[in-house]
Amino acid sequence: MQTNLAAFIKDTPEGQEANGILRKCVHCGFCTATCPTYQLLGDELDGPRGRIYLIKQVLEGSQPTRKTQLHLDRCLTCRACETTCPSGVRYGRLVDIGRELVEEQVQRTPLASAVRRALRFVLPYPSRFAPLLKLGQTTRPILPGPIRRKVPPKQRARPWPDNRHQRRMLVLNGCVQQAIAPDINAATAMVLDQIGISLVSVPGQTCCGAVSHHLSAHEEGLDFMRRNIDAWWPHIESGSEAIVITASACTAMVKEYGDLLAGDPDYAEKAARVSSMTRDLSQVLAAEDRSTFRSNERKQVAFHSPCTLQHGQKLPQVVEGILADAGFVLTPVPDAHLCCGSAGTYSILQSGLSARLLKNKLAALEGGNPQLIATANIGCLTHLQTGSSLPVMHWIQLLAGAANNAGG
Repeated sequence: MQTNLAAFIKDTPEGQEANGILRKCVHCGFCTATCPTYQLLGDELDGPRGRIYLIKQVLEGSQPTRKTQLHLDRCLTCRACETTCPSGVRYGRLVDIGRELVEEQVQRTPLASAVRRALRFVLPYPSRFAPLLKLGQTTRPILPGPIRRKVPPKQRARPWPDNRHQRRMLVLNGCVQQAIAPDINAATAMVLDQIGISLVSVPGQTCCGAVSHHLSAHEEGLDFMRRNIDAWWPHIESGSEAIVITASACTAMVKEYGDLLAGDPDYAEKAARVSSMTRDLSQVLAAEDRSTFRSNERKQVAFHSPCTLQHGQKLPQVVEGILADAGFVLTPVPDAHLCCGSAGTYSILQSGLSARLLKNKLAALEGGNPQLIATANIGCLTHLQTGSSLPVMHWIQLLAGAANNAGG
C-alpha cells in the first residue's frame, strides 16, 4: 500500500510504525472472510480492509468524522484478520494507533465520554469494582431478568497452597477476575503445586493495562504496565522463572509490554524482559508432565478458544490438547475462529452487535450437546454465562477437578 503520511505524524514513532504496517497490506481482502463484524454487517468499512483505508486517510491528513469513529469502534480487535492475512499485517496495532488519533480529533457525545471514563475509573481497580459487584450479587434475586443475567453469581476460591517448591512462577492477579472468579488463580496454584511449581502472587500489582489501552487512554495504560513491572521486578531478579497469566486477554497484553514501552528509557529493557518471561497458562502446562491429571468421567466439553488466545497469541489447539489428554471429550464447535462478542468493554459499548455475536457463538458451542462450556478468558466466561443455561468455567478448573477425581 502506497502511503504519504502527513507532517504531524510522519516522523513520530507511531507514524513510522503505522507506515510500516500499511506498506505490508496488499489489498487482497482475505481478512474480510474471517472478520465477525463484516460478516454481520456486510459493510466494507466494518471489515479490516475498509478500516485500514480509514486509518490511512487520517494518517495522511484527512479530517476524521464520527462515522470514521463509529467504524473503528465497531472493530472487536479480535485479530482474526491477522491469522488470515498472508502478508503479516499487524492490524491490531494499527487500529490502536488509528483509534487514538481519531479520539484526539473527534469529540464524543457527553454520555459516550462519561461511559468510557466510568469504565476506566472502575474496571481496572479491584477495590472499586468488587464492592459494586457484591452489591449486584446481593440484590441479584430481585433484579429484572436481563440485568440479573449480567451479574455473575458469587464464587468461592479453594485454598491457595503454600510456596514450598524451588521452582517459582509469578502470577498476574488481574482486576475484575479477582472479584468475579477468584477460584481461577487458586485452581492454577493447586495444579502447579502438584507439578512442583509454586505460584507466587506479589503485592503492588494492578490491571494489565488493557482496559485503558483499548479505550485509547494509552498513557494511562502505560502507567499500569510500569506499576506491574515495578511489582514483579524484585522477584524476577531473585529467580522466578516465568510470569503465568490465566486470562488470555491479559497474557496478550503483557506480551506486548516490550513493544509498547520500547520508547521509555527507564522501562524499555525491563518491559522486554517481562514480555519474554510471560506465558499463557496453557503454554506452561503443555510443557509439563500432566499424567496425574486425568478424569474418569469423560465429560463432554465445548471449548471456546478466546480470540486473544488463538489470534492474539497464536496458540490454537493447545488447551484443547491438554483437556483431551486429561480425558475430556471435546464436542465440535463450528466457526471456532469467530469472536463471542465480549472483547473487553465491547459488550457494553457495542451491546447490539455483541448480543448477535453471542447468540451465534452459543449456537455453535451448544450444538454438539456438551455438558459444560470451558474457556480461557474471564471476559469470555462472564459473557457466555449471560446467555447459556450450561455451566461455564475456566478450563483450569476442569483440570483441577480431574486431579481430585484421580486422587491427586
